[in-house]
Parts: sequence; structure tokens; C-alpha cells
Amino acid sequence: MTVPADPIRWGILATGGIARSFSTDLSLLGDAETVAVGSRTASSAEAFGAEFGIPNRHGSYQDLVRDPEVDVVYVATPHPAHRAAALMAIEAGKAVLCEKPFTMNAAEAEEVIAAARSRGTFLMEAMWPRFHPHMARIREIIAEGTLGEIVSVTAEHGHYFSRDPANRLFDRSLGGSALLDLGIYGISFASMVLGPPDRMTVASNPAFTGVDAQTTVVFQYNGGQQAIATGNTYARTPKAAAINGTDARIEIAGPFLTPTTFRVIHRDGAVMETFDQPHEGSGLRHQAAEVARCLRAGLKESPVMPLGETLSIMKTMDAIRLRVESGAAVGEALTLR
Repeated sequence: MTVPADPIRWGILATGGIARSFSTDLSLLGDAETVAVGSRTASSAEAFGAEFGIPNRHGSYQDLVRDPEVDVVYVATPHPAHRAAALMAIEAGKAVLCEKPFTMNAAEAEEVIAAARSRGTFLMEAMWPRFHPHMARIREIIAEGTLGEIVSVTAEHGHYFSRDPANRLFDRSLGGSALLDLGIYGISFASMVLGPPDRMTVASNPAFTGVDAQTTVVFQYNGGQQAIATGNTYARTPKAAAINGTDARIEIAGPFLTPTTFRVIHRDGAVMETFDQPHEGSGLRHQAAEVARCLRAGLKESPVMPLGETLSIMKTMDAIRLRVESGAAVGEALTLR
């Protein structure tokens, strides 16, 4: 893998809302440059390129990944197209940052990961909360043992979407799902803190189109810990999270998945630490900074969001979706390991 020169040169694959947000935030990095954009139509690429001042504008994804000026491809398509787009970029020898959920299922994730490892290219899931300053500090606090033994984790993400069958969140063909779009944040958060679960119980309600509108998962671990993750598309919730230990707890203000504040509270009620740092931008740039750090260090994956964990999360998601789609969402705990 060739270590790119400064600045890291980005190619944006797709031109939807998340691509716009990412491109806006990327401009805040001094060592990053967006040099190319690719869309399924030339007109869309032209419009996006004009909006963000991107010089190379391609009317196909194939032309984007073949652009010799691009070091990293950011895959920003709807979920069902992640696999094909990532494989296309990997085959072209590009580093890849692929939006969450990484793929539609674990089998696709395994294929993409195997391709990157075979080709020797960098690959990372764009699970952007992992890279925020508050999450970095939370990991330090856990490693320091401040919380004592961790007992439970909670995380919820609910957002109101109007009942529009054309909305991507409700369109099965576009990967619509409260679990895939919103619940995955809490599941990834629980994975970061506690690792893969051993058993789980699922409760889910369908939307008017048949995809899940609200899904809650209770994870159990052989060490006695529990985690609860909820995602819903029908109501705006506080989007808060917490990590509870025998000595102290961390209360993360919502939305926990964006740059935010938290408090460390001792079991006697005393506030031990308050994290409240000024922050510029939406927070999407931090994952791009991690990609750049890894490329310059010659790494093929990030230790903050390793590929093995991405695959583990996809396997957990598969088990949840199987429970939801079979209509057996509520019932006895399903053993995962």
C-alpha cells in the first residue's frame, strides 16, 4: 500500500445528504482535499462538484474509483450498494471509508474485508461516533478503571420521520430500517464498551411499509453485564447513552452519536468529571482524520474501528434481523456464542 502524500486526496462516491455533510466537514481538515466526485449521472456529479468546488466530476462510480488523483474513496450510497461500491474501489487499489451499516449482512462484510486484505488496501467502516473527542475520552476513562466493574450500557436513538413510503428510512429496496439506520449506533456503542454479546432478546414493531419502525435489543454477557440499544423512526427521543459501573457511571448527553458532553458521576452522587469541549462542525471529519493517520502510519485498518469488530457487529445485526423478520422478535433469549 502506497502512503499518500499530503494532503490526503478524497473521492466522494454518491451525492446524497450524507455525502454533502461529509464534504462540508472535510473542508475543516487542513490536510485533506476533495479532488473528485462520482455519481450515477453526470449532471448530479457536476452539480455536487460545483457546490463544493471539486475539480474532477465523474458521471459513473467506475470513473471515480479509477481517478489517479484519488487516494481514498468515501462510499456514501444507500446501504444495499455499499458492497459493490467498496469492492469496485478496492479493486482499483483505493483506500475505502464505507458508510454504516458497513454492508447489508455479514456475508457481504466478509467479502469486502477479504478483498481489501487480499489487495492490501486500507478499509474502515464510517462509524463516526467512534472518533469524536468525547468518545476518545470515554475509552480512556474505562481503561483507567474509574467506573469499577461495568454493569450495564444503555443507548437509544429515535428520530421522527413523516410517513412517506418514498422516504429511504421506510423503503426496503434502499435498506430502510430503524435497526440499520439508527439502532446500529447503540449496538456499536455497546460493542465498543462490552464487546460481542453472548445472548440477546429482541422486541420490534413494523412500520407501515413492513420494515421495522422501532427495535429494541437487550444484550446479555456471560460476565453478568447487560446492554440495551433502541432505534426508532417514529419519535424524536433524547438520544442519550450511559455506561454504569460499580464505582461510577458516565452519562452522555444526547445526541450521544454527535460531538457532545458527558459527566462522570461517582456512586455517591459526586460529579467526578465533566467533559464539555467546544467543537466546530458536525463531527464527520474525525473519521477522515483517522483514515489519514492510518494511511500515513502504513496501517490497513483502524485500531479504533477494526474490521474484526465491524464483522462481529454485522453478525449480531444479522441475528437481530432474523428475529425481527421471522416475526419471532419477542421471546426467549437467543444464544449468540
